Amino acid sequence: MWNVSLSSVTLALLDAATDKDAEVQEQVRKSMLTLGKQQPDRVLAMCQDYLMKHPKLVVTHRVVILQTIELIVGCRIEEISYPRIKSIISLASDEMTRSKEVIPDWQQAASNILVAVGNKHINDIMEEILSKFQPGLLPHFFVVQTLANLSDSNVYGMVPFLNAILGTMLPMLSMAKQDNMKWVFSSALCHFSDSILEYLANLDKAPDPTVRKDTFSSEIYAAFDILFNNWLQSRESKVRLTVAEAVGSMCHLMTSDKLEEQIPKLIPSILSLYKKNNEHYIISKSLCQIIILAVTAGLFSLLLSGLSCVLHLFLYFCDKLCFHFFLSTSSPLHLANSFPDRLVIFVLQKLENSNERSRVGSLAVLRHLINSSTSTMEGKKLLILASIRQPMADHSNKVKKRVIQVISAMAHHGYLELEGGELLVRFIVQHCALHDTYQRGQRPTDPEEVTNESLRAMCDNTLHLLTTTVGRLADVLWPKLLYFLTPPQFSNATTPLCKSLIELGNKKKNNQDPTFPFNSRDHGAPSLLLLQTLSINLHPNTEILWEKEIPPLLSVLEGMEICGHYVLYAIYIKYFLYRCIGVTLQQCFNKELVKKQLQEILLTARHNDAIEREGVAMGVGLCANSHLEGTLAKLDEFGKSDAFKKSPSIFNLLKERNDVEVEKVKSTLILCYGQVALNAPPEKILNRIDQDILRCISKHFNTKDLTMKLSLIQSVGLIAKAITECVKKQGYVFSRKQELINVMLALYKDTLAALQELLRSVLARDPTPDGLQSVFKHIESWLSSGQDHERERAATATAHILAYYLDNLTVKNMVSFHNLGALLGRLSPRCSDPHPAVRTAAVDCIYTLLYIQLRYEGFSLDYKDEAVDSLLPLKDRLENPDHSVLYKTCSDLTKVMSKRLPQQQLSTLVFMLFEGLVDSQTNCCRASSVILNTLLKNRGGGLQELVLLIFLCRTKNSSPTLVFSMEDMWMALGGDPIVASQIIEMVMEKLAIMAPYVDKKESMIRGGTTKVATNQPLATQEPAVSLFPRLFSCLTVRLGASVGVSAPKDNNTKHTASVHTNNVLDEVMKRLDEDNAWDAMKEQNTHITGVTLLARAMSKHAGPRLPAIVECLCPSLNNIYECQRITVTAFFSELLNHHVVTELMLIDVLMNNMMERISDPCCTVRMLSVRGLGNIAVGSPEKVQYSHIYNSTSKLITLEAMSGLSKVLLYLDKKNVHLLVVYIFMKIKPFLESENDEIRCASIHLMGNLSKFGSGEPVFKDQIHNVLVSLLLHLVDPNPQVVKACKYAMRVCAPVVGSEQITAMFQNHLHDDKSLHYGEFINDLTKYLVRHTQANRSLVMLLQDPDPVVRVKAAEAMGRFH
Repeated sequence: MWNVSLSSVTLALLDAATDKDAEVQEQVRKSMLTLGKQQPDRVLAMCQDYLMKHPKLVVTHRVVILQTIELIVGCRIEEISYPRIKSIISLASDEMTRSKEVIPDWQQAASNILVAVGNKHINDIMEEILSKFQPGLLPHFFVVQTLANLSDSNVYGMVPFLNAILGTMLPMLSMAKQDNMKWVFSSALCHFSDSILEYLANLDKAPDPTVRKDTFSSEIYAAFDILFNNWLQSRESKVRLTVAEAVGSMCHLMTSDKLEEQIPKLIPSILSLYKKNNEHYIISKSLCQIIILAVTAGLFSLLLSGLSCVLHLFLYFCDKLCFHFFLSTSSPLHLANSFPDRLVIFVLQKLENSNERSRVGSLAVLRHLINSSTSTMEGKKLLILASIRQPMADHSNKVKKRVIQVISAMAHHGYLELEGGELLVRFIVQHCALHDTYQRGQRPTDPEEVTNESLRAMCDNTLHLLTTTVGRLADVLWPKLLYFLTPPQFSNATTPLCKSLIELGNKKKNNQDPTFPFNSRDHGAPSLLLLQTLSINLHPNTEILWEKEIPPLLSVLEGMEICGHYVLYAIYIKYFLYRCIGVTLQQCFNKELVKKQLQEILLTARHNDAIEREGVAMGVGLCANSHLEGTLAKLDEFGKSDAFKKSPSIFNLLKERNDVEVEKVKSTLILCYGQVALNAPPEKILNRIDQDILRCISKHFNTKDLTMKLSLIQSVGLIAKAITECVKKQGYVFSRKQELINVMLALYKDTLAALQELLRSVLARDPTPDGLQSVFKHIESWLSSGQDHERERAATATAHILAYYLDNLTVKNMVSFHNLGALLGRLSPRCSDPHPAVRTAAVDCIYTLLYIQLRYEGFSLDYKDEAVDSLLPLKDRLENPDHSVLYKTCSDLTKVMSKRLPQQQLSTLVFMLFEGLVDSQTNCCRASSVILNTLLKNRGGGLQELVLLIFLCRTKNSSPTLVFSMEDMWMALGGDPIVASQIIEMVMEKLAIMAPYVDKKESMIRGGTTKVATNQPLATQEPAVSLFPRLFSCLTVRLGASVGVSAPKDNNTKHTASVHTNNVLDEVMKRLDEDNAWDAMKEQNTHITGVTLLARAMSKHAGPRLPAIVECLCPSLNNIYECQRITVTAFFSELLNHHVVTELMLIDVLMNNMMERISDPCCTVRMLSVRGLGNIAVGSPEKVQYSHIYNSTSKLITLEAMSGLSKVLLYLDKKNVHLLVVYIFMKIKPFLESENDEIRCASIHLMGNLSKFGSGEPVFKDQIHNVLVSLLLHLVDPNPQVVKACKYAMRVCAPVVGSEQITAMFQNHLHDDKSLHYGEFINDLTKYLVRHTQANRSLVMLLQDPDPVVRVKAAEAMGRFH
């Protein structure tokens, strides 16, 4: 049965090999290969028989079959029987030579079979080939071609035959009259030569190590003589090129005397081919082989005689691909090293020639020589510099382009620093100022033309390159480029000049170069005024701007220092370079060189520059990664050197660093030890920390120098970090840990003391409320830091400056302490801070603030207020971390503040507390809420208007919702039902009239807009129950418009809204929380899912409320915002999935709305309406009276239409669908192969549901047979849901197939919850399919399908089944 099946399938595939579609042909080959891998002899025999029985097959058909044979032979050569190999060789040889005319595709395919077989059975192949390669007879073209290819694919097998083959071939060469035969013989000789060279280069692997070059020399030379003297001058360019390539390879096999004899004639002949051929690559390759071979063989005198000719022709063809190949090989180096003077003099002489091609070529060679032969060219720099002037005066842009390339090369090798180098700089700047060749919109007609535009861009890039990468040119370019800024002929070069001058100026400024800046007589103000006058000449838009900006600059010119981006870049570039040195030294194995470089770094660094100190330390640390011992020894040696002695001799060592202090050098050394600890190998550093690193830096623990203290802090931190990483992998007892901690604590205290002293000194300059506020604003942001120690420092510092302010307060007049409310609003929430020290400092601050207020009110310095003094005992209660105690304490503290706070300060305090509701610490948020509530209770009478103002402000300027800590306040406002109802009405009114979002431009530079939410009113509590339907509808619609919309820029906090309804909707909330519905509704890609979950929960747990909600939501279906229509449609669609809408008599309303939305312009709305109509089958099956197939190009709508139709079919009678079954099937059939997983799954599932309506129908049966192969393939679909749907469809469609055995297999093996052994299943099923002739007919039928994709799938299936 297998043989019968294999034969029928193979035969069908062989018939299909004539398909015109390339993809079908390829799949046929793949399927045949699959079958051939299983039964190579059998499949090869069928291919062979097929070709023999159909001798008149079209060439394309034969080619596909021959290619298939080649594939099978290539991958199963070991498994094919020897008799079959012999017959395949005979077949391929016959196919290759049957036609005397050359038919490339056919004969090449047959030749490839012989080559593939020859990899294993070379003797049999050669026996067959040589029978058609007889002396005295001109062989078939592809016989020679096959021999050539065999020599490439099986070098070790072919070389032993080549001597005999060459002997037979030599007489044939004189018989070859046609160009194609000359070409194939030349190509074969080239391949033979390359194979022999490869064989000789790998004699240790060769089967016959006795083979020598002289074995082939005589035959190769004889063939060379014919090719060189007769064929090289052929009229056919293809022949000439192939002969040239062969000659280049054959030279390597010639004897030395023959090579010496031929070189003088060979080089000129090869060079002459350049004039006759457009493709120069092969010629250059051959010539390079000859030159390298001649130099290697020591034939200098012969090469010298042809050198002039070589150079002349190479220069002539310099702009071709061949010349780039010539330059990319070692040929120029061979020539330059062999004939340096002759070559350079020749090239420089050619520069005097006014011929464009000659100059271009000479400049290209010169550039390459400058770059690749530095030592050879060193003594010729002045000569080259003088000779380059002539081509600089050339008017050709092509020559100028080459000149610029040469100048760039010269700049990197020190030419521009020599006398006359400034002329080259001027040349580049002059061409940066070129004017356009063409007007805007015009283009050159010649694609190879070098326009002024392209030449100018090249000069711009070259100038930038020289400025940024060639450091030695700084003194050449500066201030020379400055001089080019003002002459009118260089005005068009202003932009590149300015960019380069910025780079150079910043480098000189950073290096404190004495030539920068220029000394002048107060040129700042006049320069700025001149810029203002010239503004219109720089850019039209600068005039108005500079008229506003320059006068303020003039007024503060003397005291302002402007530090721009480029200056910072120049400062940090040295830090980067030190890192580069460190990384380089890591890779250096010369220890002496490493020590020398470290010595130079440490001695020449500018230690008074903080960034350079860190750069040196980083470089030394990176070096220690590979050279720990040497680095520590060098640091120890440096620490004992004269650099640390305060004597004049030190300044002789530190070059141009006479202002360096010893402390700065010590700081560098301390940082170096820290970086060494951090970067050294973990397994080595622990043993060196105590005895080397800490021993050296501990000497400086008692320093009073500020720089050294900062370096100690940084270094100890690095050491601690290093130890932390090391102890994770190995044990270590840190004996000096406590010592370091004590040192750091002392430094920490010094730092805080210095900070407090700084703040006091600033405050002393302006001891007024405004001065106090200006100091506090720098501390304010740290009070809400996420780090405990930062908040502690900020609170402690605030307490100190307030105490200092109070101690030094002198009130001469009755002055208002106008910022009291703001300060209390910022500090009072900190009384509930999670960190105890912050809470204590906050109470001290409030205590001091209230006494400051009393002083401003006129009370004396010694006055004691009982209420204010009662705050001090509260600090003891704040030691208790219990939240209830803390909030009670905050409430008591607020009562004291409310007594002493003036009425005019109350509003400021309330606004500050509102800001505290979004504090980074939750405790402080709650404390703000507690303080607000206490204020409302104690000073509520004066806050009524303020609360309404706050509400309106939050509505306009805040985010959509507030944090839960505001609940208590709004609960208090909502305690009055009348007030709460008014607030809710206001909320809904604003939501109804307010646009949900606005489109804003992302930036002035980038295009596009972003949707930004408008601020929303706040939610409220108990009275919302009576207005629940309206409020729910209003918020749901607003929610739909808030998804995928950015928050307003003035609100960066996250809030949560809440609606309290006396537990009426607890079950709904519980269900939504369990399903994570809130999270789903927030995201744009899951919003519809979230709304669906909301509607589901409302249907199950809040049914009685739905009629009023639906009534309120219906108008929103016509809203202009499609996002709101999507939300409402999704809600209604899910309601139709539940029977409760029928009980509430909502089904007709909802169904009519879904039908109306079918024509909505929004694709998503249409998809949801289709889904809703499908859901009717689940929620109200009695309403299903007909089905509707919705045609749409949208994938989502298609998906919903098929899903909905699947549901509807369950409730329809057969008589209603009978006539539509085939129509529906034809509609869904294309979707079985959809790229979308969900659509593929839905279409297969719907097909299964259709089966009950089509059973017994012959047309439907045929349709099932047509898709059976597709269904079987989808059983291994990567998507598990598609596999599940496929199993279901095949189970329910099994009876339609018409085979009891197949039906039983589908029912027994295709279970949803069981895995399928696909291979075994297919193998067993194949037996039944083979018997079931309809299946085989289906596969064959599919091979004739008009759709090439179907034909490809059918061929693939046939390969897999068998």
